Amino acid sequence: MQHITGISRYQMQIISLEDRISNENPVRFIDVFVEQISLESLGFLSKTIKSEGRPSFDSKVFLKIYLYGYLNGLRSSRKLEKECVRNLELQWLLCGIVPNYHSISDFRKHNPLGLKKLFKLFVSFLKDTDLIAGETIAIDGTKSRAHNSKKANFSQKKIDQHLAYIEEKTQEYLSDLAQNDQNDSSVSISKIQEKIDRLKTNKIRYEFLEEKLKTSGEPQISTTDEDARALLVQGQVVEVSYNIQAAVDAKHNLVVATHTINRNDRNALAAIAIEAKENLEIATYTALVDKGYHNGREITQCKDHNITTIVAHQEQGKSNENGTQPEYLVAKFKYNKEYDTYTCPQDEILKTTGRWHKKTGRTENSGYQFKKYRTPACKECPVKDLCTSRTGGREIDRSEYADAVEENNKRYQENQQLYRKRQEINEHIFGTIKRQWGYNHTNLTGLEKVNGEHSLIMLVYNIKRSINILGVPDLIAKIKNWNARYPTNGFVFVKTIYLKLKSAFVFCQTKFTT
Repeated sequence: MQHITGISRYQMQIISLEDRISNENPVRFIDVFVEQISLESLGFLSKTIKSEGRPSFDSKVFLKIYLYGYLNGLRSSRKLEKECVRNLELQWLLCGIVPNYHSISDFRKHNPLGLKKLFKLFVSFLKDTDLIAGETIAIDGTKSRAHNSKKANFSQKKIDQHLAYIEEKTQEYLSDLAQNDQNDSSVSISKIQEKIDRLKTNKIRYEFLEEKLKTSGEPQISTTDEDARALLVQGQVVEVSYNIQAAVDAKHNLVVATHTINRNDRNALAAIAIEAKENLEIATYTALVDKGYHNGREITQCKDHNITTIVAHQEQGKSNENGTQPEYLVAKFKYNKEYDTYTCPQDEILKTTGRWHKKTGRTENSGYQFKKYRTPACKECPVKDLCTSRTGGREIDRSEYADAVEENNKRYQENQQLYRKRQEINEHIFGTIKRQWGYNHTNLTGLEKVNGEHSLIMLVYNIKRSINILGVPDLIAKIKNWNARYPTNGFVFVKTIYLKLKSAFVFCQTKFTT
């Protein structure tokens, strides 16, 4: 025989599903992991058995399906239903159960909070397993396309353009209507009238969107997914997206914190940095962050939470022939913290009155306070033209966050080699998720649901990477011997606070009476 022959389709075999799944198969870890945890403690919704009708599926069945699906590049509920029928690994994992696609889809849609808590629980497992050091953490973000087209996203400028076009076309059709009225062309008049009516309907729609936009207080609004926003993706490219934030530990490049926002990175540092610290339950760590996150308020908040930041700072402003020259940029002025003064390159002292001025931003939280520093010596300074074009002389603004920013900038200059590791730590994670796995978009709508899906994606990434580090049998042994620490519910938390306040009150009362 020249070719290898297979087994006859009609030959009966005595074999179990267990024999078909090797000990190194990741599906075995999924099974043990899901069986070890309490979904109720994590806030997953569970269906109760009804007195009549078909019994419900256990929530663990759906979690196993989604962990397996995302681990293998499948997230469509319809495709997952098909895989439950024809996939040998899923048959083993689910013991032959085949839920319908609608039930599979509902589980992911209704449990975003549970998925978020499940990610945090697995992070605590990785920390206890010594796969996470919690010393140096790189923070970055990436955009995920929303289930909302650019055409369904509106700003005030875009609405004004549509209304102006409608007004222009309406006047044009009215002129045509008057012309045809003189010619007594009933057919043309009917068609033009239809177009005018359609424009009136569109005008009402855009006026409604304009009112909704003003009421929301947001700079833009989306109609398909109201939480999605047009964000700058790269260069001048804008997409209606969500922004996935991720904090990655340097030891094995595992994700320790993640959440999704609908704005750019400028005001996002503190939230993800603090979340990483809370997830790992550590006192402090060093955060490596790119210059897109450089923000005085955010850096100060990290400092207040004992997080050491190394954020790349923005380049100094460029000089020009009629303005400030390089040797007289703000960086060349030395600040004296003891006397709260600046010394210029000409050794003149710039002082402040101590008055705080308010700088308003686009949003309520983006404003800040600052002080102004001046010197009367500018009037007679021989190099004034090189320093400033202001008639009244040079003026320097110092933000209320300047101390934290200067400390950060100094660390950045002194730790260039450490900062260069940032890209090695976290950039490949987004490349793996978006390029290799194809998870560069979401089909869910609403910030809460999208947060749940992205937490699931990061959880699966951590599972896959930890399997590559330890192997399936070793990881299974560790998860079996691990004592999970579930978050306390609101009642226990409130009760604990109440008991602490009560004991403090009793102590004070005893002290004053004695």
